[in-house]
Amino acid sequence: MLASFSPVRVYKTVRILLTVFALALRKKRTLLVPPLSPERLKRYILEQGVCFIKFAQVLATRADFFGAGYLDHLRTIHDEVEPMPEGDFRIMFQRAFGQKPPFASFDDVPIASASIGQVHKAVLRDGTVVAVKLRRLNIRRKVRADLFLLRCFLAVFKPLFSRYTKNSLEALISEFSSMIDRETDMNIERDNLRRFHQLFADQDIRFPDYYEKYSGVDALVMSFEQGMRIDDKAALQQCNIPFKKILDSLVSFYCEQMLIKGVFHADPHPGNILVRPDGGLTFLDFGMVKRLPSHMRVAMIELVKAANDRDFEQYVLACKRLGIVTPNAPEEALQEFAEKMFDIFGNENLSAASMQALAMDVLGSMRTMPFKLPQDIVYVMRVSALVEGLGTTYVENFNGVKDILPVLRKNLHRALSGQESILGALRQEIKTLPLTLSKVKGVLGELSNGTLRVRLSEETLDTMQDRLCRILWVVVQSGLLVAGAFLVPYLELPHAREGSLVLFGLAVFRAFFGLR
Repeated sequence: MLASFSPVRVYKTVRILLTVFALALRKKRTLLVPPLSPERLKRYILEQGVCFIKFAQVLATRADFFGAGYLDHLRTIHDEVEPMPEGDFRIMFQRAFGQKPPFASFDDVPIASASIGQVHKAVLRDGTVVAVKLRRLNIRRKVRADLFLLRCFLAVFKPLFSRYTKNSLEALISEFSSMIDRETDMNIERDNLRRFHQLFADQDIRFPDYYEKYSGVDALVMSFEQGMRIDDKAALQQCNIPFKKILDSLVSFYCEQMLIKGVFHADPHPGNILVRPDGGLTFLDFGMVKRLPSHMRVAMIELVKAANDRDFEQYVLACKRLGIVTPNAPEEALQEFAEKMFDIFGNENLSAASMQALAMDVLGSMRTMPFKLPQDIVYVMRVSALVEGLGTTYVENFNGVKDILPVLRKNLHRALSGQESILGALRQEIKTLPLTLSKVKGVLGELSNGTLRVRLSEETLDTMQDRLCRILWVVVQSGLLVAGAFLVPYLELPHAREGSLVLFGLAVFRAFFGLR
């Protein structure tokens, strides 16, 4: 484990983070260190291994942090790692299956190699062809060591950031840390597969079957699924499968997952989605599955509806409910931002490249806005990035709002009538009305007894802390200027009296405008 904290790894960790910070802050240097080029950043990330690869996949959703050149490289990082060494493979195979493995044959050469594990083709004793996902040796300890490094340096570099940027970065680290730790346990992936089979049995979407008696924490044995990668344009054209059908199926299925069921496949890179010869989709790799709470789904439905209706005020309100922006953000600036984005997405004459360039300009000009990235939204953005990437690959002048909104619109009525969506939420509120009344009675009792305590949200406390720090800084600056005004006359310098008056005037000016 000492290798995880070697000087080379620590250096590369610092360089990766300083690059991310410099790009997020739009600075040419951070702590006098220039950012890595997109090519070197990608190479360092791949050399650092599992945690950094997963972190890069999450960062690839942040168009507000990175320019197009960096995003292009980050979005191509899909677990490009070498297979396990032969010795590690033998140890993990024996640990997973013991001295009597259940296979008639097992291909030692993996058909896919990822950062958490690798997949082998095998045949069970009854002749069934299966895929075996075998996790890497000591992967959990390596993951936790890397997370320790990331958290340590994030804590060290916190003072570089504003509260809003800092919160976004902390959300990224927190969310992906939780997900990647769960992903190292094959039993959790098996449970995720079971849940998807139960929830989406009526969908025209396939998932691998799993063999529970052969699976465990170190390995997952599944049915062997075949098909074309969803980004294999040549193969899809050869099979005469129209991409519109594929895109409609993909968007509809994610609507079903996110807006209706509240559970969705959160690792949607092209290697995990296969297209069958009949045009149906097969999803692979369920190590990363995310659950969305009911209030988040309701806000997402409102956001989609506002985008469809071009209702700027409702769009801003939905953004606030999602937690993307703080409740005290200035309304005028937020509405201006929404209008600019709608104008871009609604312009059918823009090419995909021009539209992306304009969107990046708008994001850059609005980066002082108090945007945040709640943990629940991190992986929603990954799905959006996948759809955008596929759309621009297959559809000329692909326009996300124009091409995707019709599919979303068709699913809105189902989302609105879902058990846990808006009407479901209302029904739930009616059911809990007696409990709510009881709580109101308790609050009134505490108020009358003088024992009522008010708890402020973390966001409100952060705002108060920022305001207090600004006030203290103004007071300190003004105090130093006043002290200087009294000390200057004693220095017996030329024009000391005038200098003293200037310093005193600056102190008054700083206090007046700083404390307003």
